[in-house]
Amino acid sequence: MNARPRLRALINARLLDPATGLDSSGHLLIDGTRIADFGPRLFNDGLPPEAEVIDLTGACLAPGLVDMRVQIGEPGNEHKETILTASLAAAAGGVTAVACLPNTDPPIDDVSGLEFIARRAREVKLVKVFAQAAVTRQLGGKELAELGLLAEAGAVAFTDGTKAIADARVMRRALNYARTFGLLIVQHPEEPTLAAGGAMNAGELATRLGLAGIPAAAEVIMIERDLRLVELTGGRYHIAHVSTALAVDVIRQAKQRGLAITCDTAPHYFSLTESDVGDYRTFAKVSPPLRSETDRQAIIEGLADGTIDVIASDHTPQDQDSKRLPFAQAAAGIIGLETLLPLTLSLVNQKRLDLMTALRALTERPARLLGQPLGRLTIGGPADLVAFDPEIAWRVDETALRSKSKNAPFDGLAVRGRATRTLVDGRTVFALE
Repeated sequence: MNARPRLRALINARLLDPATGLDSSGHLLIDGTRIADFGPRLFNDGLPPEAEVIDLTGACLAPGLVDMRVQIGEPGNEHKETILTASLAAAAGGVTAVACLPNTDPPIDDVSGLEFIARRAREVKLVKVFAQAAVTRQLGGKELAELGLLAEAGAVAFTDGTKAIADARVMRRALNYARTFGLLIVQHPEEPTLAAGGAMNAGELATRLGLAGIPAAAEVIMIERDLRLVELTGGRYHIAHVSTALAVDVIRQAKQRGLAITCDTAPHYFSLTESDVGDYRTFAKVSPPLRSETDRQAIIEGLADGTIDVIASDHTPQDQDSKRLPFAQAAAGIIGLETLLPLTLSLVNQKRLDLMTALRALTERPARLLGQPLGRLTIGGPADLVAFDPEIAWRVDETALRSKSKNAPFDGLAVRGRATRTLVDGRTVFALE
């Protein structure tokens, strides 16, 4: 006879559910892996005697964060990041589910690649790890991968990762396929011939540093082309890591005329600018590059008015050898799983976003785009939760970050707000000491 699933009572919390607008003091009961009940009057008749009681002492309790853009080195580049180290970093950041990109070695362009990720995630058994599969074979940009088979095998979206799908005919075919089977195509929006050889944002600073620049037009030209193809095909289309004011404006206009598109940005695009490159600081080299202050402000405005749907970490671990090179040769990317929540909360502290809007971009919206029943407080739903204290002041210390790579441009930054406990399927996978 099976034993009764373990009961856990999370008491004295500020319950937050951006999907429904719930913001109330109260309690939550977990039965095994599921949310059994929650609300302000839940334990008026007393706590279940067999329940493990976790007193959150007024901390916010929300759905676990869902990060839809995470690079993991495994397989092929385990010296940069593994599923274990990425999962540890995610758990510490309040992230309960990640969707990894297919630019591994070999790329995730067949069912065996998806099965490998799923098997390793089960072995690690920390956060939920979903996989995005390649749109084209070997990320080559020419021949479509077996999108239907990959979707059946569990791929939550399709992208060529850090490469734009540059061939318009290939993108049209992918979007047609997406429309037929309800798949999500995610584009890295950068016209490759305009971006070729570029190392940072084109402009006065790049000229002064003697670095080749990547113009904002490289982003918006690719987006404008793709919007035409979306109108032609009706396919599901998502734009990754939007970084420019031009792109925000074009996306806003497209949504206003009824085009069903979505997009995300990353914290470094609303927290940093091209000036953070400073004296060739390679930890500030990302793709697309950090932009101007005008662009940064436009990204924040796009989040506030709903033009930008999702905030994703764009976690891109790089080892020291890849970063300790001349700026033009250094690898692009920063780690972001553990700073995703506090950097987003900085916009709340600055009164640029309200708390529910910020949380919605981190939970319910990415979960819905990926087709997963996550990102909300639902009776009977998975007990994937984050408790966080928005008032905890701390300083980012790259040596204390759990990612295997330490390429964090925020080292030493004073922030406010931190995950204090993370639960996945009712299990505590992180608790702040």
